[in-house]
Formats: sequence, C-alpha cells, structure tokens
Amino acid sequence: MSDEIIVHEYAVGDVVAEAAYPITRDSLVRYAGASGDFNAIHYRDDVAASVGLPGVLAHGMLTMGLAVQPVVDWVGDPARVTDYQVRFTRPVVVDPVDGAVISVLAKIGQLDEEAGTARVDLTATVNGETVLGKAQVRVLLP
Repeated sequence: MSDEIIVHEYAVGDVVAEAAYPITRDSLVRYAGASGDFNAIHYRDDVAASVGLPGVLAHGMLTMGLAVQPVVDWVGDPARVTDYQVRFTRPVVVDPVDGAVISVLAKIGQLDEEAGTARVDLTATVNGETVLGKAQVRVLLP
C-alpha cells in the first residue's frame, strides 16, 4: 500500500454531468420486456385513466436508471457507484405522440477527499418539473 494521497480537483457545487433522455411509448414497451414489468399503466391509456392517472407512465425504475446514467458515464465504471437512493415525487407521463424527455443535472453535494468519495446530487426533471426527490449517488471519485 502506498501513502500517496490523491487530490481531486472537484468542489461542492461543481456540475459533473448533464444529459437528456427522450422516452417514447416504444421505450416503455422495450423496458417492460427487459424488466418483466408489464403493468398496463405503462402502455395502455384506458387502464391508466381507469385508475386516475393523467396518462401512461414511465416505469419508476426506468426513470431511476436514466437519472443515474450521466454519473456512471462521468465516473467511467458502474462499480464506482457505491450507493444510490431516490424518492419518486412525480410520475413521468409519456405522451403517445411527443413522448417525454428526462433532463438530468448532477452536482457534487459533498466530498470526502480522504476516502476519495463524493455524494452527487441529481436533479431529474420533465418539462421543468422535478420527478425525483433526494436523488443522491455516492461514488468513488475517478
């Protein structure tokens, strides 16, 4: 083991990643097939309406997965993500024609230079409205 200390050039508040991900009804069908989540609220307007929803919704886990992707890209290896937590605050309604776009902004919220880790705070929005609350990712810094 080396006593070398690695100094990262990051500061709290730094934006480390940004991305926008379009979602279509096709995306939902493909995700349903990959995940096995075939709940009809994710592809049928009539079923979504019958349970009081404003339209077909994106899967929560799809939204969560897309939101963390810019951080995974930034750190360069998914194994560098040591913890990831979110609260689902607003559903993502996917219009049958226009779809939806999830925009993600990732900022450093906390640094631990000694451990070489950071907490990255995510802001995930659709049409300017936040869809995930308290979205935080702990990573080993690159």
